[in-house]
Formats: sequence, C-alpha cells, structure tokens
Amino acid sequence: MNDERQATVRLVDELGASGKVRQIFDDIKATKGIDRVPALWRALATAPDELELVWTSLKARMHPEAVGRESNLDAKTREIIALAVSATNGCSYCVNSHTAALRKQGVDQETLGEIMGIVSLFNSTNALAEGYQVEPDVFPPLD
Repeated sequence: MNDERQATVRLVDELGASGKVRQIFDDIKATKGIDRVPALWRALATAPDELELVWTSLKARMHPEAVGRESNLDAKTREIIALAVSATNGCSYCVNSHTAALRKQGVDQETLGEIMGIVSLFNSTNALAEGYQVEPDVFPPLD
C-alpha cells in the first residue's frame, strides 16, 4: 500500500486478511464477480463484526439470489436505486461503485444521464414540496 491516504483508517490488506475477514473478502469477490476487494470493504474490515453486519445486509438486498431469496426487483433496478440514493447523499465513492456496476450490466452513458436527470428532478420537486409544506393529497391504495 502506498503512503497516500485512502481513508481515516488504515485499510486492511486483502492478501494479509485472515479468519472471518478472509472469509468475507472471499465471499465479496465471489458474489460480486470481482477480482479484488474494494476499499470500502477493506476499511470496514478494521471492525470485523461491522464488516460482517454490513456485508450480510448488502448481500441479502443487492444479491438476493446468493442467499437463496427472490427479489421483486431485478439487479439493474436495485443498482439504479443505489445510484440514485448515493447521488442524493453526495457519496462519490458509492456513485462510482454503482455506476461501474450499471456499466457492467450494459447501461450506457445516455441512460446514466437519464437516471441522473430523474434524480435531479425529484430532489428538486421534493425540496419544493417540503419548502412549501404541501400536505399529501394523493395516496396509494391500502391492500
């Protein structure tokens, strides 16, 4: 690892990981079909129980087939939601990660632009509705 700072903690070296961290790192790579463990997971590995908690939750939601669960949302839709929330929250790490995942699924630049346009539109209209304190008058049906 170089001397350039990558996080507020020293990232766990992927090759030196052992025990629970090694198992989770291997699972991350296998589940995501990648050949290295991304920096976020290496940062979380400084607290192995937190790494396990976050990975278990993410795997169940973003890769449900890997835990034997069916989702009503396809993989692309799940990534679009993740990208939209990441952009809204201002997380450049997550925006890049979910954009890369969408590009891997065949989403082109024009489609990414359309996604970002919708994100921008609803960030704006949400702020307007909240700023005007408009009371809801359109409701979903109750099942």
